[in-house]
Amino acid sequence: MFESLGERLERSFKILKGEGKITEVNVAETLKDVRKALLNADVNYKVAKTFTDTVKEKAMGQNVLTSVKPSQLMVKIVHDELAQLMGGTSVDINLTGAPSIILMSGLQGSGKTTFSGKLANMLKTKKSKRPLLVACDVYRPAAIDQLKVLGEQIGVPVFSDIDSKDPVAIALKAIQEAKANGNDVVIIDTAGRLAVDEQMMNEIAAVKTAVNPNEILFVVDSMTGQDAVNTAKEFNERLDFDGVVLTKLDGDTRGGAALSIRTVVNKPIKFIGTGEKMEAIDVFHPERMADRILGMGDIVSLVERAQAQYDEEEARRLQKKISKNQFDFNDFLAQIQQVKKMGNLKDLASMIPGVGKALKNVEIDDNAFKGIEAIIYSMTPRERSNPSILDSSRRMRIAKGSGTNLQDVNRLIKQFDETRKLMRTITQNQGKFKLGRR
Repeated sequence: MFESLGERLERSFKILKGEGKITEVNVAETLKDVRKALLNADVNYKVAKTFTDTVKEKAMGQNVLTSVKPSQLMVKIVHDELAQLMGGTSVDINLTGAPSIILMSGLQGSGKTTFSGKLANMLKTKKSKRPLLVACDVYRPAAIDQLKVLGEQIGVPVFSDIDSKDPVAIALKAIQEAKANGNDVVIIDTAGRLAVDEQMMNEIAAVKTAVNPNEILFVVDSMTGQDAVNTAKEFNERLDFDGVVLTKLDGDTRGGAALSIRTVVNKPIKFIGTGEKMEAIDVFHPERMADRILGMGDIVSLVERAQAQYDEEEARRLQKKISKNQFDFNDFLAQIQQVKKMGNLKDLASMIPGVGKALKNVEIDDNAFKGIEAIIYSMTPRERSNPSILDSSRRMRIAKGSGTNLQDVNRLIKQFDETRKLMRTITQNQGKFKLGRR
C-alpha cells in the first residue's frame, strides 16, 4: 500500500535537492508534482489541492536553518500535513455501556463480517473483553455461516436466529442474551448490498434506533478508491457513524481512500485491516502511516506486534535453555510460529526504515517458512530435542519425508547451529554486562 505514492513524493522532493533555499518558484514546481502524485493515488481533487496549498503556505513561512536542506524541510512539512490529513492522532473505540454495543455497517464485499471477527478477537485478547458476535444479515445464509466459523476459530460465541427475517428483533434478542451470559461487548454484523439502496439504509437505521449503539463503524474496502469516499458520505448522512475501518490495505491499493475519507466525512479512521488472518488488525495511527508513506518505516507498530506475541515466562524459559546450549528444533519451530502470527511478512519488513523500499520488487511469500516447517516436522521427537544425533542417514530420511533434498536439510541444520551459537554468545554477554554493573 502507498508504494507508488511514496515513490512519486520522493521524486517530487528531489526537485529541491541542491537548492540553497526555498523560493516560490521551486516550491511551486515541487508541489505541482506532489499534487499529481496525490491525484494519481486516487486522492479527492479538493483534498489534494487544499493539502498542497497548506504545505506551500507553511513552506514559504519557514526560515530554513543552515543545517537543514530545503528538501528535508519539505519532507517534514509534508509528513506533518499528511498525518493531519488522516486525523492527526489515533481515536479509540467507545466501549462504554453494559454491554457496549458496536454496530457494523458497509457494502457487501467490504470485509465487514471478517472485520467483525477480527475486532472480537482483538477485544478478547488485548482488552480482556467477553464479546458476542451477532449475525443480522438475514439475506445471506453464507454470512451467518461465515460468522459462525470465525466465532469458532477465535473462541467467541455467535448469536443467530435463522427463523427470523427481522434484524431489529435479532439484535434486541442478542443484547438480552449478552446480558444473561455476561458478555460485555455486542458486535452486530448487518447486511450489506452491492450498492447503496433505500431498503438497506432504512433497515440499518431501524437497527440503530432500536439498539442505540455506543459505536457505529463504517467498513470500507480501500481498494475501491474514490467510490469508497462517496459511499462513506452516503452512509454518514444516514447513520452519523463514529469511525471508519479501512480493509484490504495489504492489497494493491493506491491509498487515496485513507487520505481523503477523513476530510470528506470528518470522521476518524479507527482501524485498518492488513491481511486475512484474525490477528491482521491494527489501530490506525496517522503519524505512523505518514512515516510509512514517506519510507520512514514504522518501528513502533513492529515492536507492538512483537510484544503482542511475547510471553515473558516463555522468554525466561528460552533464555535458560539458550544459556545451557539446550535450544532445540522444538524451540526453533515455536519461534517461527510467533513470527507468523505477527502478520504478512512483506508488511512487517516495510515497517523497518529503508527495508520496504529495498524489497519493493521482491516477492516475499507468506509460505516462506513452509519448507523449514516440513523439515522439522519430518524429524522424530528425539531428533528435534537432540539435534546432535542428526547423522547423514537420518538427514537423508528427513529429506525424503519432507519432500526436500539433502542440501536443504543440511543448510537448515547449519543455519540452526549458527543461530544457536549466536544466541548463546548474546545471552552470555548479557550476563557479563549485568555482573559488571553491580
